[in-house]
Amino acid sequence: MKNTRRRGALIASASALALTLAACGGESADEGGSTDATTGADAGPITIGIHSGWEEGIAVSHLWQHILEEQGYEVEMETADAGVVFTGLAQGDYDVNFDTWLPNTHGHYLEQYGDDLEELGSWFQEAPLTIAVNEDAPIDSLAELADNAELFGNRLVGIESGAGLTKITQEQVIPTYGLDGMDYLVSSTPAMLTELRAAVDAGENVAVTLWRPHWAYDEFPIKDLEDPEGALGEPDDIFTYGTAGFSDTYPDVAEWMASFTMTDDQLHELENIMFNELDGSDNDAAVDQWLEANPDFVDSVIG
Repeated sequence: MKNTRRRGALIASASALALTLAACGGESADEGGSTDATTGADAGPITIGIHSGWEEGIAVSHLWQHILEEQGYEVEMETADAGVVFTGLAQGDYDVNFDTWLPNTHGHYLEQYGDDLEELGSWFQEAPLTIAVNEDAPIDSLAELADNAELFGNRLVGIESGAGLTKITQEQVIPTYGLDGMDYLVSSTPAMLTELRAAVDAGENVAVTLWRPHWAYDEFPIKDLEDPEGALGEPDDIFTYGTAGFSDTYPDVAEWMASFTMTDDQLHELENIMFNELDGSDNDAAVDQWLEANPDFVDSVIG
């Protein structure tokens, strides 16, 4: 992985050397004795950090890879647990992340790393965290889950350990609704979805941690349990965050990202192509297929 700050230091050192050479009659600087910092496509590859298993982030990251490469930028993508992504973003190992949920889900990462990050805009509003069950489950509220835990195999199926949803479930949902007696399985998003699919196919009850937007709501007959105590918090907005100084290094890209938004229908359509029709086997082809059906989308972003 490259490090944006190290790159910045090298640029600064090169500029200082150029100034020295100019003062000595060298030919590497212009007549004014200064050089411009490297920006834009010449600044090197843009590295996108992607939260493992978060489909909306995967989909949007591949969409932006397409957009940026069309504009002449080199793009690298790396997938990791959310905690690793935010650490890398703060350290400059990653340049940008499209899946920062605020104020609740990833708020603690902003408290920890905020001084080393740069907000680049919000692209999706009203994205709630949820506890979902099969549509024909005999309960409708989290307040009923503890008393009916045996009907769900005494299990609540979760996702990655570093996910904000996992932290909120452990620290807020479980104590608020007395779910300490249930087995809370912290695993991965793919493992959770596998459990969800198996239970639905078998006609069994299942309870999973989930979030909207997610293609699972189109794929499976499921419903969200009501949260009368508000333990899951108010719905988040989804933001794009860069490493500190991103907009200085990539001013055009930062401007495009600030104008980027997606609707529910647009995102669900892209996710359905990527994870249902193509089963995650060719994300670039999924983006191409979606853009064929939405030919004006890129122009709406880059102007």
